[in-house]
Amino acid sequence: MVDTVKDGESGWCQMQLMDYDLTLLDVTLPYLDGIQLCQRIRSRGYELPVLMLTARDTSQDKVRGLDAGADAYIVKPFDLSELLAQIRALLRRGSGQSPMALTWENLSLDPTTYDVTYNKQALRLTPKEFSILELLMRNGRRVLSRPFILESPWSMKSPPDEETVKAHIKSLRNKLKVAGAPKMLIETVHGVGYRLQENNYV
Repeated sequence: MVDTVKDGESGWCQMQLMDYDLTLLDVTLPYLDGIQLCQRIRSRGYELPVLMLTARDTSQDKVRGLDAGADAYIVKPFDLSELLAQIRALLRRGSGQSPMALTWENLSLDPTTYDVTYNKQALRLTPKEFSILELLMRNGRRVLSRPFILESPWSMKSPPDEETVKAHIKSLRNKLKVAGAPKMLIETVHGVGYRLQENNYV
């Protein structure tokens, strides 16, 4: 069965309703473009293959798509047989299993049960705090900018400002500190964004 939608937000809603084997994304989707939708798919733990379509035939655009989490990239116009071959190849890889628990030092996060612990002590996080922490843990030492973080947990129909991200990061740090985590486990890279620290960096 194949379902189609006309914009990125509708695509995201549809993905949460059905268990798909593969997603075919156009980069230039309205409301939430293909890059943003792909980032959201990956940040929420979905491992199904993503095939991205675009008319932009530059190395930079391809890098953006692949860095966002796409498995393959086809430039328009394309031959239908090539598209079908790419789809068959991605389906042979399988759609992956359910998201596995994430760990970083003594921090553990389970995307399936929404449990978060530090040194086996449970943390009670809001849904937005959970989403931000999950995003940071999936990226480790990679610096995530505030605009990048904003693209994942929030709907683009009513996006907050960057001060909202700062407030959630502050709250996360306080809750982690109470559980015994280092004060700056979530590191601020000034002028760039945030990332997780390792013990040898703390």
